[in-house]
Amino acid sequence: MTPIAAMTHAAVASPWPWPWLDRAGRFSWLRAGVLAAALLPGLALLVLLATGQYGADPWKQATRDAGTLAIRLLLVSLFITPLRHLADWPKAPTLRRMLGLLALAYALLHLGLYAGHLGWRLGEVASEIALRFYLTLGFAVLLGLVALGWTSTDGWQRRLGPRWKRLHRLAYGLAALGILHAFLQAKSRADEAVVLAGLWLWLMGWRLLPGWARAHGGALAGLAVLAAIGAALLEWAWYAAATSLPAGRILAANLTPDLALRPAHGVLAAGLALALAAVLRRRLRTVPPPGKAAPRARRRAVSQSG
Repeated sequence: MTPIAAMTHAAVASPWPWPWLDRAGRFSWLRAGVLAAALLPGLALLVLLATGQYGADPWKQATRDAGTLAIRLLLVSLFITPLRHLADWPKAPTLRRMLGLLALAYALLHLGLYAGHLGWRLGEVASEIALRFYLTLGFAVLLGLVALGWTSTDGWQRRLGPRWKRLHRLAYGLAALGILHAFLQAKSRADEAVVLAGLWLWLMGWRLLPGWARAHGGALAGLAVLAAIGAALLEWAWYAAATSLPAGRILAANLTPDLALRPAHGVLAAGLALALAAVLRRRLRTVPPPGKAAPRARRRAVSQSG
């Protein structure tokens, strides 16, 4: 057996295969591309930190950015199921495990950078996590991601049976707690957390839709509006409860987009883009290939000629 073949065989036999290989052990350009796209922001983060280009408090900013990347990737992994319906893409679920594990990797990096921010004084790290609620919350999310990552293998899926799916649905709750963690550590600006919260609301709303509506343009457009309204209300509630900024004026800005673009507008744009994609996909499926009439049109032409 050649070294490359041996490596591929070992990857297939291992419960932790190389992420750029598909389930048959073949190299996958799709998986390799998604892996590279997910890792590049982290590599850029570490380069900026190592070269001192993160500003006055580099470790603190790098810690926040790593945490944001973790939540983003977790949400992307949850968007895989809607993507399968919207794009009619049966291979999409094969990316979910890799994206979830990448979210876990960024969450671990988030914790490691926080320890670096405190000068690697692990006792102080533990004390801060125990005494500060938002840190305790973030650490609980990390432990939950570790549990999901550890049980993400095919072996654990067979071992747990139907319980495996129920366990991994906790990812939605962990994403919500992670977004709350982002809100709690935000100061005067919570734009990123609001966008993430709006996308989470869209995901939960999509899960509540009946099967026929999950790829229906009109239903998805309505869901986009509701998710944007929810994001705007969450932003208002956050600024009203946690800051001295004029929450009412911020809410009014969401209703008057010509004044300033708000995070809720980004949520609305993303949701409407998904609705448009669903409409275009349906239209493309109903358009016959060039030179071929649709079956009903052919039958009508034959009856008229007779």
